[in-house]
Amino acid sequence: MPTNMMNAVRLHEFGGPEVLRYEEAPLPELKPGEVLVRVWAVGINPPDWYLRDGNKNLPPEWRPAVSLPVIPGSDVSGIVQAVAADVQGFSVGDEVFGMVRFPSYGESAAYAEYVAAPASDLARKSAGIDHVHAAGVPMSGLTAWQFLIELGHDHPNPLQAKRHRPVPLNGKTVLINGAAGGVGHFAVQLAKWKGAHVIAVASGAHESFLRELGADEFIDYKKKPPEEVAHDVDLVLDTLGGPTTGRFLRTLKRGGALFPMFLGFSDPEEAARLGVTVSMTQVRSNGPQLAELGRLLDVGTVRVAIDSTFLLADARKAHERAARGHIQSKLVLTVA
Repeated sequence: MPTNMMNAVRLHEFGGPEVLRYEEAPLPELKPGEVLVRVWAVGINPPDWYLRDGNKNLPPEWRPAVSLPVIPGSDVSGIVQAVAADVQGFSVGDEVFGMVRFPSYGESAAYAEYVAAPASDLARKSAGIDHVHAAGVPMSGLTAWQFLIELGHDHPNPLQAKRHRPVPLNGKTVLINGAAGGVGHFAVQLAKWKGAHVIAVASGAHESFLRELGADEFIDYKKKPPEEVAHDVDLVLDTLGGPTTGRFLRTLKRGGALFPMFLGFSDPEEAARLGVTVSMTQVRSNGPQLAELGRLLDVGTVRVAIDSTFLLADARKAHERAARGHIQSKLVLTVA
């Protein structure tokens, strides 16, 4: 292979998993402020298959312009191969992980042997975890962090006029819907770390897993709707969101908060009547926050669980696995 080429997964059209094409692609060029990373593992996230599908889940006016062919993905773990002259804090040989350029599309991205990443998006990988587990952290971990702990940026919020503000968790009761998923399993652990009483909602197959992570109570949504079981909750983080998220208003005490992760909430009058704060935010790349998460991973306060791994060349199979649902935490691609 020529030295200016690499292997990558690219989209030449939008569609199902079959449009993911493993092929040669140009090696990314290093720009000021960037670090070239030899990728060892890639974390898979819902925006990857949203992009693959042409972002049909978004209103037309929200769909970003994407030039094809495009490499999908944002989450990487790997080893620094080169550093731009103006970058400080990283050196060749450093093991790093990060969420690259999210929420933008179209530049150097994750499903590839190499990625050129803004240094500000990266953190040093914890020595206590391997690249596969590190690649499973960035988007899911940062989403949980920015919803629950600290927003960490001043960018305009595309999902609402106001800035999202996390609420104090110590001594509070927090219900997490979709607790076994990528964001959910981090949210359980971060809420426990901050002193919350955590109610985890998932299918019964995930109960032991979530109790191991620290869940105090468990609701099997297949047996009974959580809104019929939980009461006097201070905060609901609904990692599924969508049009059904309003049902969780019934679980909240007056003055509580509902944080849906996806569009669709349609009960503002009821929320106002109950004095409930409803708030959303868009996760953004943040190297310093990842470094804080890395410290929690290092001491075992937080861990990342892996559902399954696939070779980069088998990205199609990974997306097919994602489409079947009921994923316990994270899917990861490994780069040979």
